[in-house]
Amino acid sequence: MAPSRTEPLDLEVPEPKVSYDINVPYNSGPEEYERRLRETSEFPDYLPVWEEGLWFDDFPIFEYHDPALRADKTKPHLITDNVKIQSVTPRMGTILTGVKLETLSQKAKDELALLICERKFVVFREQSNFLNAGPQFQVDFMEYFGKLSRQPVTGAIKGFPQFHVIHRDGNEEEIKTFFKHKMTTTIWHHDVSHERQPPGYIMLGILACPEIGGDTVVADTAMAYQRLSPVFQDMINKLKVNHTSRHLIAHAKASKGMVRSNPIDSIHPMVRVHPVTGEKAIYYNAEFPDEVFGLKDQEAEVVTKFLLDFISKGHDFQARVHWEKNSVVMFDGRTTLHTGTVDYDTTTQTRHLFRLAAMTEVPVSVEDWEESRKEEKEKI
Repeated sequence: MAPSRTEPLDLEVPEPKVSYDINVPYNSGPEEYERRLRETSEFPDYLPVWEEGLWFDDFPIFEYHDPALRADKTKPHLITDNVKIQSVTPRMGTILTGVKLETLSQKAKDELALLICERKFVVFREQSNFLNAGPQFQVDFMEYFGKLSRQPVTGAIKGFPQFHVIHRDGNEEEIKTFFKHKMTTTIWHHDVSHERQPPGYIMLGILACPEIGGDTVVADTAMAYQRLSPVFQDMINKLKVNHTSRHLIAHAKASKGMVRSNPIDSIHPMVRVHPVTGEKAIYYNAEFPDEVFGLKDQEAEVVTKFLLDFISKGHDFQARVHWEKNSVVMFDGRTTLHTGTVDYDTTTQTRHLFRLAAMTEVPVSVEDWEESRKEEKEKI
């Protein structure tokens, strides 16, 4: 873990060739551009801002109790008679119509947590009331599921650094520059996996979206793990990986953006166990990991490239979330990878959404999970 400081580190980095993540801005645009956005946006208060004077020390370790573990498995408080249920794929993804997020009881939220663990992600349609309830209401809602992470570099909502704002409207020159160096906007990632207790429950709320395009693609990394041979599983079960925000923060500084925290380095197991379902899942992504402990560099390069290629090509354990106006999605950060897609006309269409990420437990390795099960049996 990086030591706490009271001012940003002075990192020397070269000028970036492309955006770290094409889906988000790292600083504000020209004044005229920002004025036009605020005049035309349906949610001007949710446009990204970079507040001066904010600094976050490392988030302290906290005790976590998962609400899914106290849920009624039949979900009578969430799935009521007026709720329509639709599966996205046979294995993952559930669309709920008729649920009013702003009125959910604590028991219903517990059942929602369990459904997210079971189905990997849940889509809620017709959430205009929730999206218009304001940032404080949304923060309070998500804090039921865990402590919220805070944005180290990207734009947030004024007064609410828990919000990560994803906004695309214009910026065509930036996108052209991006594609001079890159072939795709796809980046398979876990959200802020560099946190010591990375997010387990994550919310995306759509504020503006194209009629077609801009989908979010989700991959089930628990099913991906199951497809591996027992020999390969046993090998990666033993590996640990350093997840770091160092490169993200270096890019923000090189882009003359704002930095609100020191880099965070956290060592997580390459395979983590879900504390609610008991599933084992690959916990590796294309954004934050930078070192695999237990393998030499060339070995790590082969293993990690294989895993990411395998997951990205595994369309039989993926699902595509199509955004509709006034939709909200909540997904499981422990057993999924996801990526946005910039495949729409960014000169005429806007994609604007927010993310809130509830941090849960320190990731549990297979070895630690099996040891804890053994101890529990010995007590009986």
